[in-house]
Amino acid sequence: MTNGRTDTTRTAPRTTGPLECEGAACRRGGTAGRARDIAAAGSRLCPTCRLRLIHDLRRLPRLYDECGGLLTGADRPRDRTSGGPLPGMPFNTAAAEARSEIVGVLRSWAALVIEERGAGAPRDTPADIADFLLRQADWLGAHQAVGELSDEVNRCVRRARGVIDPAPRRRVPVGDCVVPGCRGALTAAAGRGSADTAVEVGCDTDPAHRWSGQEWLRQGASAAQRQEPAVRWMTARDIAVLWGVAPGSVYRRASEDRWRRRAHNGRTYYHEQDIHASLGARA
Repeated sequence: MTNGRTDTTRTAPRTTGPLECEGAACRRGGTAGRARDIAAAGSRLCPTCRLRLIHDLRRLPRLYDECGGLLTGADRPRDRTSGGPLPGMPFNTAAAEARSEIVGVLRSWAALVIEERGAGAPRDTPADIADFLLRQADWLGAHQAVGELSDEVNRCVRRARGVIDPAPRRRVPVGDCVVPGCRGALTAAAGRGSADTAVEVGCDTDPAHRWSGQEWLRQGASAAQRQEPAVRWMTARDIAVLWGVAPGSVYRRASEDRWRRRAHNGRTYYHEQDIHASLGARA
């Protein structure tokens, strides 16, 4: 589904039995030898891939705008200056291509919905088209081409993110995967050089197991209320990355709130429960 073309021979038939998920993450897992999850009733996507698709669609308008801020040649958002682009700065072709791909994919799938459902066309902006597709999420989830939609939208997200933050990402291990039955390990990744850079927590076993840093923190706090969590100890750097605070603030809160700590190989580690009690509101 590219270049604005639609295939009107494809409709959204009702599914009658268990199907393997056709989402991008499950299909990538299948090529790596892992079994795909079963799609939800009436859909061709498992619940995880459906949520991933919705999350990616919601991100596209913001990524489109962020790439627009880089068209004058700045390598990263933090390179921009308050006085605007400097004369003679090169045009950022990668940012322009990422924006073009986002618009092309959104328009293409909106055209399919309009053609097959007779729906009224949205305003021709990435935000309005993405909202239009989100309102059609259930119908699209049952469409036999939803695997292509999932793959194309996710590819747009990954391409735009690579343009916005091409620097190597700082990685911090944060424990075992929280998805029941998964034996993977979670790692938090953040771009270099900025305390407020977005953090993403991902599983090294299943690419569908992925959350923003704040989503993961909220999930961890909820789990702690349901059951006694395993004790985890974190360094000041880990805390600064995951909570988006300056390292100096971490040390100050640790002292003021009397966090439990322990030393190992010359480094100080803090008790996760005390960290949540002090900084949980920020999450």
